[in-house]
Amino acid sequence: MAWFALARVLFVAAVAYAAAFLQPLNVGLVLNVAFALALAALVVLFESRLRETAITRVLGALIGCAIGLGIAHLIVTGLFWADSGDRRVEFLHSFTLIVLPYLGLVLGGKHGEWLEPARLASLFRAAGPQRRYKVLDTSVIIDGRIADVCETGFVDGTLVIPQFVLKELQLVADSADSLKRNRGRRGLDILQKIQKMSGVEVTISDLDFPEVREVDLKLIELARALPGKIVTNDFNLNKVAQLRGVDVLNVNELANSLKPVVLPGEIMKVFILKEGKEYNQGVAYLDDGTMVVVDNARRMISKTIDIVVTSVLQTTAGKMIFGRYIEAGAASNAVAPPPAVERPKAAAAATSGAPAVAAPAAPIQPQQT
Repeated sequence: MAWFALARVLFVAAVAYAAAFLQPLNVGLVLNVAFALALAALVVLFESRLRETAITRVLGALIGCAIGLGIAHLIVTGLFWADSGDRRVEFLHSFTLIVLPYLGLVLGGKHGEWLEPARLASLFRAAGPQRRYKVLDTSVIIDGRIADVCETGFVDGTLVIPQFVLKELQLVADSADSLKRNRGRRGLDILQKIQKMSGVEVTISDLDFPEVREVDLKLIELARALPGKIVTNDFNLNKVAQLRGVDVLNVNELANSLKPVVLPGEIMKVFILKEGKEYNQGVAYLDDGTMVVVDNARRMISKTIDIVVTSVLQTTAGKMIFGRYIEAGAASNAVAPPPAVERPKAAAAATSGAPAVAAPAAPIQPQQT
């Protein structure tokens, strides 16, 4: 960064000296230097914006501008028969010399990625099905579910294991912490299991990016260079890769999408495992790990009961099911139809013209709790 700052200072000083020495404007020394400093500031601003652009896009813009300028020169030369003294012809010449280089500059900069060596080499390859690469992240290897997905045959293409991911797994496996050491050894065992599977192509990539320090950013650059998709269960890596235009296969999203669909009103059989946070609540878990919160089930801990699903909540962490436990007697009373009521004497008296006699009120039975 110090070299860039020094180069900018020397550039601004050179432009100011040239303006002071030559004085292109007839407005005095001070205004000429001020004009030169303003131009130098614009150039430095343009250079700072241009430095963040990929070199292939810059080359594409320059090549496109040169091609547009050449085409414009050919068109203007081909109109030699037109009256050059006519203002309309002069404007047409000027418009052609401005528009075509501009279009070449914009289109060349937009499609400059085709100047990358991998893209250029693909133009001369034989036409055939393109290989699909899946770049494995450290977290998804340690998680282990990717091995089960590969065993079912739902993952096609080539699984790419970068060398820097293997180094990270080795560092975790050699850690002094027993938990980290077990996680790292589990990841290495998962890789061996995947390599031994039939029908699964696994390759070790030695491609590295020394200028990039973080492993997540190296994964993104590797997926862009292949090109391929990143397989991970890291939420932050998922978001960063999507912002940089890299496709991601998230194992957690796959697991959530494969969970059974439960609708309110359905009957479920669950095992109440522990007490809930609210009063008189019980908590159960499905086979896939989905939490089920059951009302009126605190006293049914360590028992398997039937519940009625009341609502389903989908969150970023997963799915939660809320239900209610209804006892057998209460459920039969709630579902049974009301008993038939005899025709009241008041209605009979009204039809016969006799005075209505009030029927004695039925005694109210206290509700059992």
